[in-house]
Amino acid sequence: MPKGIVVMCLRIYRSVDRRTNTIDIHEFEHQLQLQCSEMDEMPTIKLGDYTLQMELEDLKPEAVNELRELLKEEKDLYVPLDNDIWLVRFLRPTKFYPKSALELIKRYYAFKVKHVNMYDGLLPSTERNIFQQNILTVQPNRDQFGRRILIIELGKKWKTDKVCLDEVFKGCVLFLEAAMLEPETQVCGAIVIFDMDGLSLSQTTKFTPSFAKRIVDWLQDSVPLRIKNIHIVNQPYIFKAVFALFKPFLREKLRNRIIFHGSDRKSLQQYISTKCLPECYGGTLDLPRIDGEQWLELLEKCDNEFKAINSYGYKKKVVL
Repeated sequence: MPKGIVVMCLRIYRSVDRRTNTIDIHEFEHQLQLQCSEMDEMPTIKLGDYTLQMELEDLKPEAVNELRELLKEEKDLYVPLDNDIWLVRFLRPTKFYPKSALELIKRYYAFKVKHVNMYDGLLPSTERNIFQQNILTVQPNRDQFGRRILIIELGKKWKTDKVCLDEVFKGCVLFLEAAMLEPETQVCGAIVIFDMDGLSLSQTTKFTPSFAKRIVDWLQDSVPLRIKNIHIVNQPYIFKAVFALFKPFLREKLRNRIIFHGSDRKSLQQYISTKCLPECYGGTLDLPRIDGEQWLELLEKCDNEFKAINSYGYKKKVVL
């Protein structure tokens, strides 16, 4: 593997040696410089025939130098200017327009300042509870367009006395921060499935206008990732009251990407191939479901990377 390989992506893959029909676990080089921190080996977790692990890839976009020069003018913004891979992370979702990437970076860090109580010290190891509750997961596969699939279950699985919506938000941030490291996800984006099966009246009272605004502002302006669609499934009638909190803050672009399916699996399958969906959503995907504990085990091994990510931003409070 060449020394220039420095971009991390998370995925699950099956590796079979055709000569012996045995599992061949891909070996990664040691002593690689990763994104913002340094790791001396890549974390892996064995799950039967599957391995949950990190993968590296080399990238050198043309617009990096221009973006670097633009960032040098932002005197209050501390970022890793010499890290090409970090710069690419913001260039890809803005189609390699340096000025657009600059504005995205500024919004990204301004949002962190505004919601410092959510981001201060945010690490996988400090947010174990949300993963242990197993209401957030990322599918081991991508959809037919190469997009990551995040599933959020805020119905019968959600125990409001054990996990609050702020923890759900933090878990989503950690997942999307990890996804932002993936070259394929930077290009293809991600989709979200909100499974509201069993949503109760008491649960709806946990949603507030301030929470709704934070989520919408984050998705519309502050995530360096293309969120291509948000699919609402299994929602009961009372979900209308929840969505009414979000609706005033939605601009047309994001509003048009929110699709309501209820229990109509054929409706969902118009957007996501059955080959990419698990059986519970009418799909034919034959892959083990990765639960929150397994993702936690993997992400905790990247705590130093998240610490490095958290070390950047505005050196003093910005005017919002």
